[in-house]
Amino acid sequence: MGERWQDRFRAGRMSLPSWAREAPDHALYRGNTSGTWEIHTWDRGTGAHRQVTERRHGTLDAALDPTGAHVWWFDDTDGDEFGVWRVQPFHGGPDRTAVPGLGPAYDAGLALGASGAAAVGRSTDDGFSAHLCVPGTAPRTVYAHRNEGGVAALSDDETLLAITHSEHGDSRHPAVRVLRLHPDGSATALADLWDGPGRGLHAAGFAPGGHRLLVLHERRGRREPLVWDPATGAEHDPALDLPGDLSADWTPDGEHLLILQDHRARSRPYLLRLATGAVTEVPAPPGFVSGATARPDGSVEYSWSSSARPTEIRSTAGGVLLTPPGITAPPSVPVRDVLVDGPGGPVHALVSVPDDGSPGPHPTVFLVHGGPHAHDLDAFSPDAAAWVDHGFAVVRVNYRGSTGYGSAWRDALVGRVGLTELEDVKAVRDWAVSSGTADPDRLVLSGGSWGGYLTLLALGVYPGDWTAGIAVVPIADYATAYADEMEALRAFDRDLFGGSPDDVPERYRRSSPLTYAADLTAPVLVLAGENDPRCPIRQIDVYLDRLTELGHPHEVFRFDAGHGSLVVEERIRHTAVELDFALRSTGARTGGPAPGAV
Repeated sequence: MGERWQDRFRAGRMSLPSWAREAPDHALYRGNTSGTWEIHTWDRGTGAHRQVTERRHGTLDAALDPTGAHVWWFDDTDGDEFGVWRVQPFHGGPDRTAVPGLGPAYDAGLALGASGAAAVGRSTDDGFSAHLCVPGTAPRTVYAHRNEGGVAALSDDETLLAITHSEHGDSRHPAVRVLRLHPDGSATALADLWDGPGRGLHAAGFAPGGHRLLVLHERRGRREPLVWDPATGAEHDPALDLPGDLSADWTPDGEHLLILQDHRARSRPYLLRLATGAVTEVPAPPGFVSGATARPDGSVEYSWSSSARPTEIRSTAGGVLLTPPGITAPPSVPVRDVLVDGPGGPVHALVSVPDDGSPGPHPTVFLVHGGPHAHDLDAFSPDAAAWVDHGFAVVRVNYRGSTGYGSAWRDALVGRVGLTELEDVKAVRDWAVSSGTADPDRLVLSGGSWGGYLTLLALGVYPGDWTAGIAVVPIADYATAYADEMEALRAFDRDLFGGSPDDVPERYRRSSPLTYAADLTAPVLVLAGENDPRCPIRQIDVYLDRLTELGHPHEVFRFDAGHGSLVVEERIRHTAVELDFALRSTGARTGGPAPGAV
């Protein structure tokens, strides 16, 4: 059993390869075959794969320029997400600083041109800025504002730049602006698109060879595609008859949109012909397609998995496109869908149970997703599978605040942060017990990031509901977290709460796990990254000091990285510590903490 669950982490995995517009045989992906998630190139013409980066904590963000000649990758320090872009030749060679003259910042988008020009987005404590970087000249600031935003897209002829911005004061529902770039390096605003309060817009890319901009809107209460001409203001809204949230990208011919439909924790790809409105489903197995790209030959490549089957990189031109080297991940069990009545409407949950034939009730773990603007999927998860292998039923809840269920569901937590989500988690928890799925005396709550925050909050707000809690890189003391986190997240918090902790202190106090620390009855395990810019270490220490002062049982596992780890063996260590704590807390295992916990 031990080797089986660890093999799922150690198995070769990779992201969907992206490719260069002017050199389609040059591709880029993230892979874990070195034992750490790093950037790799793939020369499709020769079949050669090459590892681009090799860093102790791994590398997450990278892009390929349109000519396929260079790889840009983001260089931070020990996972703190604060750094600079570096560039390396596609076929190998020394790295160099991509944009001399731009100091370290948090990444706020990157758009690359075939001429070597780049638009670089930066986020700092001063807000968001966009910089035009032309080889041989100093970078020039083309946009700056105290409120957050992001670089979104550069037209193929490098005359138009699309950004998102929140000058209206709501970074969660941004507007889109297109800037005209002039030969002297200056920029002027060409057009703005904003749908008003509570309706966000996101630029997804200019049409190949043209100036039409693909935008994702939510005018009808969900995410949908729109084609906008910033020069004339003309809009083409396909109004697709597909349920769920929709994302989109251009096909290379500019005549179609490749649509990804996200509905009830599954997704499917479609092709939309813009001229006629005809929609064609792209063949894909049932499950979740995490990404898709249309190739110049008309085929579609996509990354697919299900809860039972590991990730595959597939192509409509011929089944599985790529198989990473190394061992193959063992399969797991399928999920069952559940709809539970909650105070805000039906709550969708995914349930996995051990396939050992036991009827239940089972020891059960609720794995609460992060975000909050994310959702749990019918996709392969080594973490969830590890719990099932150890005899636990796994329940995952797409609470209010989750994406994939429309704008109103996503935004329902505003003004009552944390407490709204927990009402939905509790409704599913009570169903799991009353249905005989979960043993109420062996019930663990666990989550990472926002899920870790909800875990600590739930242990204090509903202390009698849980046997143990595991919080991974959580928000634990909201006011201190706000003081130390990156500015983009401060803006996010201000939008959620209606102001800063100084503006609305009672709202932050009511939603902070620290407020309820004295009410905890269940033991708690906290895993924390020393360099985490999202859920900083100081606020976790404040919470842990309070538990020590109260004499409440708790364990801590600290690791030298940021908001999680990209190192495979480190992920295995984290999971082992979590499983050991849960087994001891539910009575299935006795003894002291797992190695590494303090």
